[in-house]
Amino acid sequence: MNDSITVGEIVADNYRKAEVFRKFDIDFCCGGGKSLSETCADFDVNLELVKEALHHVDLNAEKKEYDIENWNLTQLIDHIVDKHHSYVKEAIPSVTEYALKVKNVHGENKPYVIEIADHFLALADELTGHMYKEENILFPFIKDMEKASSANEPIQVPFGTVQNPINMMMKEHENAGDELKEIKRLTTAFSPPAEACASHQVLYGLLKDFESDLMMHIHLENNILFPKAIALEKELLK
Repeated sequence: MNDSITVGEIVADNYRKAEVFRKFDIDFCCGGGKSLSETCADFDVNLELVKEALHHVDLNAEKKEYDIENWNLTQLIDHIVDKHHSYVKEAIPSVTEYALKVKNVHGENKPYVIEIADHFLALADELTGHMYKEENILFPFIKDMEKASSANEPIQVPFGTVQNPINMMMKEHENAGDELKEIKRLTTAFSPPAEACASHQVLYGLLKDFESDLMMHIHLENNILFPKAIALEKELLK
């Protein structure tokens, strides 16, 4: 494997390799633009061990659940909305309920659970507005670009260039990633303390699932959808 290939490109080629990066606690979504060697150096992870784990995925390759790399942009957007946006919308009320419950019951003796709840509420607020803008502004425009391309028709860009809303979405992804990193730190990588009650344990499990889904969600947008949308706009504006 070429060490200069980016982490985002690796997961874009085979989404199953995301699990390798999760195992080594490597950011493959917001940090997906860096090479494998740079990323391993940044996270103080042995490059050869990571490459060996990635190679193991290749050796044990199974039929892909999704053929993402061959989808058009409309198919990819529909997948992101139907699988990941829907998950976030359904998960937020449940995680919020447990976060506030643990905060109210244990906050006095465990101040860190107050911080966990506060960071998740900030994350939920960020994602709610973020997804609304994607579903009602950016994603419909990308679909319109694809239709125009298929029909060989011109298209008007209402915000100068699609790069402008994409830059905003990527910045919001970074904000969400920062909130998640802080939650992960406060929860010791979602590992509940030995004396944790049932609600405390459930909260950490829900947060771990939330992080796993959101990392794939952001990866699909940052490393696959957005670059393809930018390239399509350039073709249309020639």
